[in-house]
Amino acid sequence: MLAAALLSATALQEQKSPQDMNRFIDALMKRMTVEEKIGQLNLPVTGEITTGQAKSSDVAKKIEQGLVGGLFNLKEAARIRDVQRLAVENSRLDIPLLFGMDVIHGYETIFPIPLGLSCTWDMAAIEESARIAAVEASADGISWTFSPMVDISRDPRWGRVSEGSGEAPFLGGAIAKAMVYGYQGNNLKEQLKRDDEIMACVKHFALYGAGEAGRDYNTVDMSRNCMFNEYMYPYQAAVEAGVGSVMASFNEVDGVPATANRWLLTDVLRKQWGFQGFVVTDFTGISEMIEHGIGDLQTVSARAINAGVDMDMVSEGFVGTLRKSVVEGKVSMKTLDTTCRRVLEAKYRLGLFDKPYKYCDLARPARDIFTKAHRAAARRIAAESFVLLKNDSVKQHSGALPQPLLPLKKQGTVAVIGPLGNTRSNMPGTWSVAARLDDYPSLYEGLKEMLAGKVTVTYAKGSNLLGDAAYEERATLFGRSLNRDNRTDRQLLDEALKTAAGADVIIAALGESSEMSGESSSRTDLDIPDVQRTLLEALLKTGKPVVLTLFTGRPLTLTWEQAHVPAILNVWFGGSEAAYAIGDVLFGDVNPSGKLTMTFPKNVGQIPLFYNHKNTGRPLADGKWFEKFRSNYLDVDNEPLYPFGYGLSYTTFQYSDIALSTPTMTQDGSITAVVTVTNTGRHEGTEVVQLYIRDLVGNITRPCAS
Repeated sequence: MLAAALLSATALQEQKSPQDMNRFIDALMKRMTVEEKIGQLNLPVTGEITTGQAKSSDVAKKIEQGLVGGLFNLKEAARIRDVQRLAVENSRLDIPLLFGMDVIHGYETIFPIPLGLSCTWDMAAIEESARIAAVEASADGISWTFSPMVDISRDPRWGRVSEGSGEAPFLGGAIAKAMVYGYQGNNLKEQLKRDDEIMACVKHFALYGAGEAGRDYNTVDMSRNCMFNEYMYPYQAAVEAGVGSVMASFNEVDGVPATANRWLLTDVLRKQWGFQGFVVTDFTGISEMIEHGIGDLQTVSARAINAGVDMDMVSEGFVGTLRKSVVEGKVSMKTLDTTCRRVLEAKYRLGLFDKPYKYCDLARPARDIFTKAHRAAARRIAAESFVLLKNDSVKQHSGALPQPLLPLKKQGTVAVIGPLGNTRSNMPGTWSVAARLDDYPSLYEGLKEMLAGKVTVTYAKGSNLLGDAAYEERATLFGRSLNRDNRTDRQLLDEALKTAAGADVIIAALGESSEMSGESSSRTDLDIPDVQRTLLEALLKTGKPVVLTLFTGRPLTLTWEQAHVPAILNVWFGGSEAAYAIGDVLFGDVNPSGKLTMTFPKNVGQIPLFYNHKNTGRPLADGKWFEKFRSNYLDVDNEPLYPFGYGLSYTTFQYSDIALSTPTMTQDGSITAVVTVTNTGRHEGTEVVQLYIRDLVGNITRPCAS
């Protein structure tokens, strides 16, 4: 093998000093042909490879020829070991492969979708979720995850808000760091040395969340002021945390696609921020630039590598055209060598030259994946992510005094009604590609199990997800079908009402299916779907207490629900243990503490609506609705339905003794604020303390709150 041929390669790997790494890679690159260097920049998708059949796979020949640098979306340690063997035992230079996967919010133990995770405001919990994801993914052969996604977005029409952390750049930056530390390790000098740490990839660089009209892959156009003050910080924070790779976004920046934008990928990312890792394109990002209208495959491939892209995901523009571009002088050998070196450095940092089967220990999957401890953490963190949007006092029994509907008492009969009440496959949420969809209980199943002997739990579907069958099919892809019921809407409703009649409390499980948010899942109508609203109205007319348990991957427009439903608990998509976590919160074993990280508008016409907006020369006064010649609407006020930072509790908190411990700014530019928080209610609880500031005078305009 190459390591043996270079004599001291093993020792060099163990020491991992920059000088040793450089000597190792220098020696390796002297032996590499132009084609092999280009091959390191190639990241094809594998498809399925059966264990023991790697040699007959479509990519096997390319691997043996040294024309592949990594693969993605191949799962299971045994399969990956077979494919890695082709690279380190059958190729000329025995260079190991990277194996990447979209490990977005957990591997087989699934945590809440990232937007839900962000609503914990708990950096330790968020880092823990990424740490567990890294342990499980690394146990199954994965060395690289395409996470975290840190795009700031102010438009809930965009489906991928589910995969991000909301609208706040400072909070987004803190979460970016927590995720990188969870995946790679939180000691910058020791990152990626452990066998259960994997390389992170921050995405999508840059500005992907600001697509026009909330439509995926769409054009982005904004000022540099807006870029750096409102969108760029989370990417920079990930770089500061040592992230090993960065993914270029699909959109254009200043009229140039990000994948070919030298100002973005070199001037900002490398020269300004000091990024030392490698840049990978998004799926077919290079070939898509042909549609942008900036050249043929050879031209856009050359533009990408010259801009600062190091690895081509799927397009095969590099392996297909770069040699010709080098011969023609359109790409220099120095540029090719630099990009190849960056990929090799990542493999070196991961320890793959010394231990190519580092992530292929066949004993680890049974020991480290979907463990009892991991599931307990997922259940705890899921409950922490839920946001209590409303909890009115109601009269639950004759003669009783009105009291908050939640938490529910563990007695009587509870009816779970709604199309999302008994679906296992939708519980994990979007972008849970390694999920064990049949192994996670539905809400109905979970409540029935955990309340056995105390509460009778019944179920009726009540309606389909959507009245439009074709729309429902689009919204339930990737094995997330809700098994559309062919009975009439009336028949489904009558069954639900019969079930409700025998219950003391109704838990209405409504909202979006998991694939109604996520990539390529933009929506213009953010109401709860038609047939579900009809069902909810009918349930409320029964006079029984109704709790709306809202499944969603984005802010919805809930103006009607806020006006009519006594209790609303937003559970996002809580992951593999969501059913149990929902039960914990509904029945009071856990007090909800989640706070929104993205604004809920009253209607779609208010979008974009976000907390850190700028003032105007004609602002509307606080508490006002309409004033002529002020910045407002004729038909609705400027306020959101639920603002950023909003979330109720089963208890109450009092803030007192608020003061600045340092009245003036210290030498390092900081001021410390202190506050006493007292629980004044009857339940134990956790409070997220939020502080908003505003610079009242400056040379440029600033947000009203930040």
